[in-house]
Amino acid sequence: MWGSGDFSIIGTTLQLVGEQLCEAADVAAGSRVLDVACGNGNATLAAARRFCEVTGVDYVASLLARGRDRAAAERLPIRFVEGDAEALPFEEGAFDTVLSTFGVMFAANQARAASEMVRVCKRGGTIAVASWTPEGFLGDMLRTISAYVPPPPSSPSPLLWGTERGISELFGTRTRTIALNRKEFVFRYRTPEHFVQIFRDYYGPTFTAFRGLSPEKASQLQTDLLNLLARSHRKGSLALAVPGQYLEVVLEKK
Repeated sequence: MWGSGDFSIIGTTLQLVGEQLCEAADVAAGSRVLDVACGNGNATLAAARRFCEVTGVDYVASLLARGRDRAAAERLPIRFVEGDAEALPFEEGAFDTVLSTFGVMFAANQARAASEMVRVCKRGGTIAVASWTPEGFLGDMLRTISAYVPPPPSSPSPLLWGTERGISELFGTRTRTIALNRKEFVFRYRTPEHFVQIFRDYYGPTFTAFRGLSPEKASQLQTDLLNLLARSHRKGSLALAVPGQYLEVVLEKK
């Protein structure tokens, strides 16, 4: 699914979250940082701008290529590695800080992905994750899509990563919570129609959903998304501005 469309078009707009996550994690210059399910490299670049030794890992080769282009443009020495969040190709304790922004939350085996993040983080190191919440706009959007294209019955919701309970279940006694804050990222597009077109063309879940629907069902889904955007739009803004809530979590590995 994430190889469909071109998530980098949307991913680049989320750069601010990567910058804020690096600040929340208090990444130190010279430290070893891993960005899991890095996409086209938002948190990866943010850590490299802070003079860290950074590795980005993702299983979508085309997104890694976009990340390499961005790193080259800024002359940042980043290592991009093709790999799965559920089987990270790194040694135990290899990193001082392990990050993920809206990436690892979509792993099929969530418990395994969380365990891998803990495994590759050194003892006393930091794990920091930004994930969409069930109550926020992305939660509403994913539920709207699921009404037309239901996920597999056994598939856990990625939105569990955006809850305190979910984080506790995933990381358990292996970590200590340093900070847990709900934040907002504002989606800024020209109009609701512009938002839907961009997500229909480039965002994996939306791209896949529309491609699998009949023309009639696709039209109904588009209408539902436009109505959701109209309800979620921040009043007073000249163009579309939709606050999207996410959970920012910073943990310490015991």
